[in-house]
Amino acid sequence: MDKDRIISELTFKAVRSSGAGGQNVNKVSSKVVLTFDLVSSLALSDEEKELSLKKLKSKVTLEGILILNCDEDRSQLKNKNIVTKRFLEIIEKALIVPKPRKATKIPRSVIEKRLKDKSSISERKQNRKKPDL
Repeated sequence: MDKDRIISELTFKAVRSSGAGGQNVNKVSSKVVLTFDLVSSLALSDEEKELSLKKLKSKVTLEGILILNCDEDRSQLKNKNIVTKRFLEIIEKALIVPKPRKATKIPRSVIEKRLKDKSSISERKQNRKKPDL
């Protein structure tokens, strides 16, 4: 994964923030919307695209576009930096290949201990019965 190439494919759009905030919200477009086209990206290989589409299924549109918003700060530049950093973290997490699980065998000592405990409980319950005369 080449971060510089991926960052060059990002598109940013400045939008007015929603909600309360007074006069500043009404005149300044400080909210930043980041869009990244996963399907037609040249920075990612086909395997990386498949893996990221699979892992980011809930965050990607039907066309394969990842959309992230940031309106945490009053500064547009800070919001752009925050959303870019968040995007890179999401992509890095999505590209991690999980290790295959190895099936392990139950140790013989564990099996013997379970059977021994089972028989001792059975014996204890047998001793509670009234004897046959």
